[in-house]
Amino acid sequence: MNRRPRLVITLGDPSGIGPELLVRSLATLESWADLQIVGAKAALDLLDLTQTRPEWQSAAHRLKTSEIWTDPTPEISAQHLVLGQGTAASGRCAVEAVRVGAEFVMKGQADALVTLPLSKSAAHLAGFKIPGHTEYLQQLSGSPMTRMAFVSPSLCVVLHTVHQSLRSVVEEINANAVAETLSFAADRFIQLTGNCDLRVALCALNPHAGEGGAFGCEETMLQDALGMAEASFLNFDSTSWEGPFGHVPSPFPPGPSPEGWELYPGRNAVPMPLHRRQNGMELVSHSNRPLAPSSSPAPQFFGPLPADTVFQRAVQQEFDLVVALYHDQGLIPVKVLEATRAVNLTLGLPFIRCSPDHGTAFDKAGCWAADATNFLEAAALAVRLAGRSQREPWQAVIPETGSWL
Repeated sequence: MNRRPRLVITLGDPSGIGPELLVRSLATLESWADLQIVGAKAALDLLDLTQTRPEWQSAAHRLKTSEIWTDPTPEISAQHLVLGQGTAASGRCAVEAVRVGAEFVMKGQADALVTLPLSKSAAHLAGFKIPGHTEYLQQLSGSPMTRMAFVSPSLCVVLHTVHQSLRSVVEEINANAVAETLSFAADRFIQLTGNCDLRVALCALNPHAGEGGAFGCEETMLQDALGMAEASFLNFDSTSWEGPFGHVPSPFPPGPSPEGWELYPGRNAVPMPLHRRQNGMELVSHSNRPLAPSSSPAPQFFGPLPADTVFQRAVQQEFDLVVALYHDQGLIPVKVLEATRAVNLTLGLPFIRCSPDHGTAFDKAGCWAADATNFLEAAALAVRLAGRSQREPWQAVIPETGSWL
């Protein structure tokens, strides 16, 4: 008999909506996997359970005495926390939970990590000068590089830069770095999807992709980056699955994905006309195969394409993946087009880490009004990816929607 998947869930900031999302989702999560909760138990004492559903009250009471809960900061009580407000105490609880949660997966005691949102400002108040989960997990794991990805049934996006000012993005952008992101994103999504013919689109930096230099010349540099990314896969062997980033840790073994496995089941690609770079020109193809002769399948790179249209083209299944140059360029369309289903997935870690695509929502904390769907989507994807990694047919279904994840 196959064992059940094992998820470790970090609570995030105990003063935000993370604790109530966990309480509301507990029954569903327990039907999917064996759980290990890591975070401040004091968070449960902040919640007013008297006005909630009986099943949520029962879940909270069970969690208070459950052996599946690990509290790295037992000295912090409810008196040290303020519901709906990030503080040094809540920031410390959140960061310590991530540290311990990462240790669980790195020691092989869990198959995947699911993180509820923390507050960067609260973490800074606690003395942890980290930009966010992604960078902290990279530090904890010792991985040489990571990238933030957002996956959903209709749109997958990888960010080239994350938590930095827009001015610094423009000042620091260069072809080598963008080429590295393009190649790494393609390498990891080949592993994730089993698709060696991945179609990767790169966002332009300027309006209308620079309009031939009228609105900026950075697109010339981005064209160089695309050429470098293509070159990195010239020796790609789809039979051995040896990509250009074999030195970066991955939770997925080399080789094709298990039979019948898809990142999002039920999404069947529809061939669309493709515009591909070649010798400085755009060529049009009506197939999903590379336009240039190739001895074996390899990723195809397109762009730089205007950011105001490329995401809609991806939703129409013209591209499998979009690489955005900065945080809001990629996250605004993701949150508009897939508000409840997009999941934050960290590429480059030696373990699976998923997170809902939202923040602590301090303004909603304690109101029991926050929607748990995105958290359930993150946990469901973690279950599926753990099955992909372990070659197990693990899957998860959200009862409220009946969606197969």
